[in-house]
Amino acid sequence: MIKIYNIPGLKNAGPSHWQSRWENQSKDITRIIQDNWEQPDCQRWITRIDQVLGSENLNDVVLVAHSVGCAAVLNWFNNFRKPVKGALLVAPSDVDRPDYPPYITGFAPMPLIKLPFKSIVVASTNDHVVSPERARLFAERWGSQFIQLHNAGHIEDQAGFGDWPEGMDLLNQLR
Repeated sequence: MIKIYNIPGLKNAGPSHWQSRWENQSKDITRIIQDNWEQPDCQRWITRIDQVLGSENLNDVVLVAHSVGCAAVLNWFNNFRKPVKGALLVAPSDVDRPDYPPYITGFAPMPLIKLPFKSIVVASTNDHVVSPERARLFAERWGSQFIQLHNAGHIEDQAGFGDWPEGMDLLNQLR
């Protein structure tokens, strides 16, 4: 059976965020809980991801990441080299931006390595944390399918992404 792990970004995913809604709709989706959602630290986040996934058959695991959670997934893989079945990487934060928040530490430089598993990057033309060009570059370097949404903001509940059935369709492609 495929197990899906949600890896939210900064401040976690609130109850109306699509990641939370997906968890409420499916017993197969579990959130990886970080100890500090307000000041993400890469080493702590990727260590937590590795602890949670340590007992899983990674061939049956799909990761669903949002924002800096995407950088956590890439850093986790870059450090531990443990392939999973697939990853849905939504609105990846550009951790290399000069104006990136200083309280989000250790995620830069963004690993630009080819992932040995199927992945899909979903990005918006007007996301405030990543330019369309950088999102496309990430997808190309990671070997990911690239889906660009028009004027979708940061692809979160504030931008109108509640249940986000189109995202669930993408997730189902990775199962």
